[in-house]
Amino acid sequence: MKYVSIYGNAMSTVLPHPDMYAKNVTLRYPIYVPFTGTKYQIKLDNFCCNEKVTISKVTIGVGKKLLDEVVSEFITLKFNGRKEAEMDAHGSIVSDEFSIDVKEDEFLIVSMYLEDYTNLTSGVDIKGPLSKGYYALGDASESKKLDINTSKSISWFYFLSDIYAYTDEHNEALICYGDSITSQDWPDYALLALREKGIKNISIIRKAVSGTRILREYSCITYQSYGLKGKNRFVHEISSVKGARQMIIQHGINDIIHPVGEEVNIFRPMSDLPTKEELVKGIEYYLMEASKLGINVSLGTLLPIYNWRTYAEFREELKNDFNSWILSTPNSIDFASVVGNKELNCWKFNEGCDSGDHLHPSSKAYEIMGRLAADKILK
Repeated sequence: MKYVSIYGNAMSTVLPHPDMYAKNVTLRYPIYVPFTGTKYQIKLDNFCCNEKVTISKVTIGVGKKLLDEVVSEFITLKFNGRKEAEMDAHGSIVSDEFSIDVKEDEFLIVSMYLEDYTNLTSGVDIKGPLSKGYYALGDASESKKLDINTSKSISWFYFLSDIYAYTDEHNEALICYGDSITSQDWPDYALLALREKGIKNISIIRKAVSGTRILREYSCITYQSYGLKGKNRFVHEISSVKGARQMIIQHGINDIIHPVGEEVNIFRPMSDLPTKEELVKGIEYYLMEASKLGINVSLGTLLPIYNWRTYAEFREELKNDFNSWILSTPNSIDFASVVGNKELNCWKFNEGCDSGDHLHPSSKAYEIMGRLAADKILK
């Protein structure tokens, strides 16, 4: 038996608002269970917040669907023997072990009650067919179902970074690391595709933050939600995952499309534009750190950007050169070729695969990417 992650998210910096504090609010997250354990722990992370945070109460229940409804009795978690979960600035905390009767393909429903003013800086925006959150006014941490009049669904996941199951030796986790492409649907679809193929001993752990780059990060609040650069987030995120032997990295497109020149955007100088060699060096850092943790890495190619608002031929050329290097690495995954096609050295999305912004895939394309990733995992 061993501890294995059954859920994970990166904790980054939330989109800044003047109302960055919450009081007398409950956060609720239904978390899909790919395999079960005899006991569990959850990790809360205040990584990107510069002040102490106290969560008044955390409860766990069981749900049958990706909904806010609990069908079991609630368990109130303890943290070092106390009901309150206290995290220092940039700190984290792991719950005491707990047992709960949950079956695979059900949901652990995690509710966090924030009684006093709580800084909501540490979180991440996540989407997908297995990913959804809620918030409710008041203490709804032991409500079987949230009141529709005082609750609302959200895609922001605050503080909840990992859930561990003490489980069979043959179970393992696979990490998906990247930016907004990965913070959206394809990791969820990869897990669903694995289960369709009868593979039920692998969890998919998403560590992705929209807007992040390999080599740069923003110091201004305008773009603070675009998160930390690779060297400042990679080890923190992947080292929190237990039982991982494999990882898929699809990262780097924002390094290429963000720089536009200070005359256009003062925060995005052209000096931020990397060379292919610099991007490769950044990925090699990922590979080195993953190797230290015994994790094998597959690299995914970057997707088409034709007609994206900063599209230019020099960006296309840089992306294509970087993709050529990725394809030369062992166990690479050619995401670009299954959702796009190449015409005269320019990659474009296939019909029905563009979400409409010419950067992010459609739901159809995300499902295709997920199935490709599942096939690679099986090989």
